[in-house]
Amino acid sequence: MHSDQDRAPLWLRLLAYGGIGFLFLPIAVIIIYAFNAESAGYSFPPKGFTLSWFGAAFARNDVMQAIGLSLQLAALATVLAVLLGTLAAAAMYRRDFFGKNAITMMLILPIALPGIITGIALLSAFRLADIPSGFWTIAIGHATFCVVVIYNNVIARFRRMSYSLVEASQDLGADMFQTFRYVVLPQIATALLAGGMLAFALSFDEIIVTTFTAGNEVTLPIWMLNQLTRPRDVPITNVVAMTVMLITALPILGAYYLTRGTEEIAGSGK
Repeated sequence: MHSDQDRAPLWLRLLAYGGIGFLFLPIAVIIIYAFNAESAGYSFPPKGFTLSWFGAAFARNDVMQAIGLSLQLAALATVLAVLLGTLAAAAMYRRDFFGKNAITMMLILPIALPGIITGIALLSAFRLADIPSGFWTIAIGHATFCVVVIYNNVIARFRRMSYSLVEASQDLGADMFQTFRYVVLPQIATALLAGGMLAFALSFDEIIVTTFTAGNEVTLPIWMLNQLTRPRDVPITNVVAMTVMLITALPILGAYYLTRGTEEIAGSGK
């Protein structure tokens, strides 16, 4: 049990609760007004409870097409990020060579830079290569910053894994692919899954990089941005916003629970 001396002072706890409330109050407003019976904006107090806006939102073709496109892009960007991030982590975690720090910096840079810088850089690169903006440019753009999440998760797990397991597998006659499948993969499985879930969430609700690389494609975040000029659709926009929050929050929570406590475990499959 914690003594009173271990607890933070009251003023610090109040500041912490105030900060949490400041962050989550807008989310609570969106959720409440997604069920508001009145169609006119954000009148207070809400005029009643209804589920009709959910049916109206998911009956619209533009909404479903935007959701479908965002799901496809997030899935493809996650697959690309898992492949590239895992290969990069495997190449970097044990060997020291000239330029290693520079390569690490380049891997982390896309997520560290402001999104507008990444978006402009990608747009310029695609134009130089004469690649028209569309589905694949969005997926590549999302994969550039999703790779960082996978790389960080996997290389951290590699560093906690005993390399003697790999050596033992090779001594017993396993080839490279057998060693990866039966020894390495079980060690990094949860790191890959957690990183993939985070990458999916990042890609699904990304808008800044998407704006520069989308062309005529309309992802769900772009659809929501366009809805800001249509006040009559506020209830439907609230429903879609709540859907985005759920789709992005669940993978993040799942990633947290998958990796919770694994920092104390070495040489296990977690």
